[in-house]
Amino acid sequence: MYEVRFHGRGGQGAVTAANTLADAAFRQGKDVQAFPMFGVERRGAPVAAFVRMDDRPIDIKTQIYQPDIVVVLDPSLMDVEDVSEGLKEGGKIIINSSRSPEAFDFGGAEVYTVDATSIAVSNGLGTETNPIVNTAILGAYSRVVGNVDMESIHAAIEQNVPVKHQQNKQAAREAYEQVRGAAA
Repeated sequence: MYEVRFHGRGGQGAVTAANTLADAAFRQGKDVQAFPMFGVERRGAPVAAFVRMDDRPIDIKTQIYQPDIVVVLDPSLMDVEDVSEGLKEGGKIIINSSRSPEAFDFGGAEVYTVDATSIAVSNGLGTETNPIVNTAILGAYSRVVGNVDMESIHAAIEQNVPVKHQQNKQAAREAYEQVRGAAA
């Protein structure tokens, strides 16, 4: 089983990212679960969203406490939350940041970065002050993890993202190409 935890803020699309990733994995024949965890339900408040995927039926019905990968949509959350909490040994972290992966230290975790904010803004997804980075970050996920391909992500974007399908698919493609890190 592969488990993913997204960290974002309300309005950035973390929940949509989780649902879209689960849809893409389902399209590839995997059993999936996707679910959010909210605190204060308002724009800008911290949000976590989760995805499980496996080739066998998933019977677990709990929050994900030890993810294989953590995806951070808003790097400012790292100042107030331990986003790496519970990350499996040798796990991966993808951070929406213009900084290099070497600028971050999470012990033994493999760190990857992609400037999803710039990609989103250049594709007209949100605004400079409130970019919608979810589809860009999924492109980076596809490249880093490799268990969900871009064709499935594009199909899931068509199904789960309400507007600007072409721009969202382009953002995912650009992030796939621009993600930085050890295996990227």
